[in-house]
Amino acid sequence: MQAIDIQFINHVIKFGLSYPTLEEFNFRKTVFAAKDAFILSENAVQTDYRVGHNKFSTWTESEMATLTGYKKSSSHEVRQYAHNYSNANPSSVNWVTAGAVTPVKDQGQCGSCWAFSSTGGLEGAHFVKGGVLLSFSEQQLVDCAGLRYGNFGCNGGLQQYAFNYYEKFYAMSEAAYPYKGVDGSCAYDANNTTGVNVTSWSWVPPQSAVDMQTALVQQPLSVSIQANQLCFQMYSSGVLTNTKCGTNLDHAVLAAGYGTDAVSGVAYWLIKNSWGTSWGEDGYIRIAQVATGDGICGVQMEPLYPTSNI
Repeated sequence: MQAIDIQFINHVIKFGLSYPTLEEFNFRKTVFAAKDAFILSENAVQTDYRVGHNKFSTWTESEMATLTGYKKSSSHEVRQYAHNYSNANPSSVNWVTAGAVTPVKDQGQCGSCWAFSSTGGLEGAHFVKGGVLLSFSEQQLVDCAGLRYGNFGCNGGLQQYAFNYYEKFYAMSEAAYPYKGVDGSCAYDANNTTGVNVTSWSWVPPQSAVDMQTALVQQPLSVSIQANQLCFQMYSSGVLTNTKCGTNLDHAVLAAGYGTDAVSGVAYWLIKNSWGTSWGEDGYIRIAQVATGDGICGVQMEPLYPTSNI
């Protein structure tokens, strides 16, 4: 038995996987072997970050595509930016330790990343406004903030469209409207909301690390990235510096802070993903800052944030 066979069997055991046929077993082993080869080659040349096996090691590209859901706007909207440039930003900000970020969630095989990025943005805005952290319902957005607002549930959407919905309806809590990870009928209950909504939302000037830092000093940000490259999907630790991550946005996440890695000295954005805690650094990834430009994985292209009523 080859080493890769043993690795694969250990992976199957670790994640409790089972396959109905020998053909399926061998197919998944082939996928696993290809990703193992990538991990070995990537770690041999990268020094700022590491990649490794995770629960997606046997997933195909089409299966991984179900984990994203950013839908590029079809309208040619004119975006207004309030220039936030500051020469006095602190060296680091961490809204996780400050208490403004809920525990990492898992969107499952539903392209609802836009909903998780949006609830994260409003959760942070509400915390900043009132000092209380609430967990808002992504399923409410999946079911209720649909075609009328430009979103498509598990088939994707945009954070700004979710914020438009929140301007008309209050957020329900995760407990009141639990996540199912599938499209469903809207079950909004006006008598069982948190009373929290969005009064307005704003774009952060793009392609500027300083402007994004300045906005992050105020609150967590909803951001979009490209997430269909293996360097992102198999990320395990460190600061992702690989420009091959791309800038074709397809995934929505939450920027929860920034800082500088103590070992490498690389400045980074602290990004909360919605793929569960077994991915990355307990569900987070640190993506390198770039002074100007789209940023690694396009993270500096479309930052935005909502303002909470309470």
